[in-house]
Amino acid sequence: MNKRQRLLWPIHAMLIGLVIICVISMGKYIHNYYHATAQAQAVLEHPEVTVERINSRTLAFIPEQPKAALIFYPGEKVEYTAYAPLMQELSKQGFLCLLEKMPVNLAVLDITAADGLREKFPDIEKWYIGGHSLGGSMAAIYASRHADQLDGLVLLAAYSTADLRRTKLKTLCIYGSNDGVMNRDKYRGYKGNLPVYYAETIISGGNHSYFGSYGQQDGDGTASISNEEQMAVTASICRSIFLENDT
Repeated sequence: MNKRQRLLWPIHAMLIGLVIICVISMGKYIHNYYHATAQAQAVLEHPEVTVERINSRTLAFIPEQPKAALIFYPGEKVEYTAYAPLMQELSKQGFLCLLEKMPVNLAVLDITAADGLREKFPDIEKWYIGGHSLGGSMAAIYASRHADQLDGLVLLAAYSTADLRRTKLKTLCIYGSNDGVMNRDKYRGYKGNLPVYYAETIISGGNHSYFGSYGQQDGDGTASISNEEQMAVTASICRSIFLENDT
């Protein structure tokens, strides 16, 4: 080893160490996520509606007579099947629900996951997109880029960083009164990005975690209603806004 190599070796060693630390940290982050509960698994094993796998990343929950379709992006670091109970409730209300699996459970890594899904169900006229938490924000970005192909947006404990003011998207915002995860200041601050026609509903006693079935999320408030009740109320609100009051 010459003099120059001896001088550079500490720098090389430090860089190698930083790379190793980054790889280990990323591995821990990727593998540390919220798993679907037994309740969610039970829905997939014994569904009350038809459940089909459309492709390697999409599960379809299909009612007998679908009135509209909803593409759904899961929350950050949440196993996508945790939303199976919610999708089933929505399907029972008349929505054909398309639940998307995201790379390493992060919707930000596949904002365009909704591409190509409309073509698989050409008989469906009304199309909505939505998601929970980070998934909702990513769905809003997708909606802002494809507003001419969609009829509305569902934001569950989420807000839109994308400007939707000039779109005609019917938008529904829902969150729980006991939500301890969603940043309320950002939620209020980004309301100005929503279209003129938007509705907001606060579920009394609901929290952040109970839109899915994955247990209690870190930092969340304690819900005073059941997981099942929050999902049923959410599905009922979506039916009321998008199906019963569709104009």
